[in-house]
Amino acid sequence: MKKLLTALASLALLACSGGDHEDLHQWMNEASKDIRGKIPPLPQVKPYEPVLYDTANSMDPFKPAKIEAEHKEGSGGGLQPDLNRPKEPLESYPLESLKFVGVFIKNKNGYAIIQTDGSLFQVKVGNHMGQNFGLVTKISETEVSLKELVQDAAGDWVERVSTLLLQEKEGAK
Repeated sequence: MKKLLTALASLALLACSGGDHEDLHQWMNEASKDIRGKIPPLPQVKPYEPVLYDTANSMDPFKPAKIEAEHKEGSGGGLQPDLNRPKEPLESYPLESLKFVGVFIKNKNGYAIIQTDGSLFQVKVGNHMGQNFGLVTKISETEVSLKELVQDAAGDWVERVSTLLLQEKEGAK
């Protein structure tokens, strides 16, 4: 039985493959006669030109002198923070995290109320606050003015004026 089925399958395949299929060949020729591949030309290859790399007069990028700022004689204007004085409590907080929430006058002296981390602090002119050696120079009803000492790109100490504005009560308009 197996031999008979194998013989019939072979005959069926042989019958299908017979013939020229001239109509199929004609259609393929007509369909592909206008098709032409367009390949762009290759770009012009420029010849390699070697470049001489001379490091004799260059600074070594891994020496610490490259990273450290150059110390110039007489630079900085003599400004430097007093690193030996004891730190005040508000100097451990960045200025951006401090809130000026109130002001009061006691014995003709103005005091600002500064809030941070849920605690309130009294500040008067001459106190320090912020992490940039900020010295309170003026207290008004609307702002606290500070003079900070910061280092510029050359490593010199320069003064910068900053202010804390009075924070209005939330929800009040």
